[in-house]
Amino acid sequence: AAIIAARKLSSAMSAAKAISDHLHDWLVGSGGKIVSMAVPSDGSYGVEKGLIYSFPVVCEAGAYQIVQGVPLSDFSKKLMQATEKELSEERAMTKQILFSGSKL
Repeated sequence: AAIIAARKLSSAMSAAKAISDHLHDWLVGSGGKIVSMAVPSDGSYGVEKGLIYSFPVVCEAGAYQIVQGVPLSDFSKKLMQATEKELSEERAMTKQILFSGSKL
């Protein structure tokens, strides 16, 4: 309740705003500003190729480019590796459910 009062948005509206901002940056462009966007990895920052992961990107006219060379501390690298592992495990679990006919 405190967050809703402070932000003046419900969690659903907050999510909708984030989606709107994301689509705006992607389709209209980020004006050269670096934004975070979940896109398929091209292997940047050592993240497994093809894994959907949040990267620093710049966007222009419906296209994005992963920004290379953003300096990362050892702490950030460890967190990124943990996130990659978690996302990879979730992807494997999702594939198992989708392709085996299993139910949660």
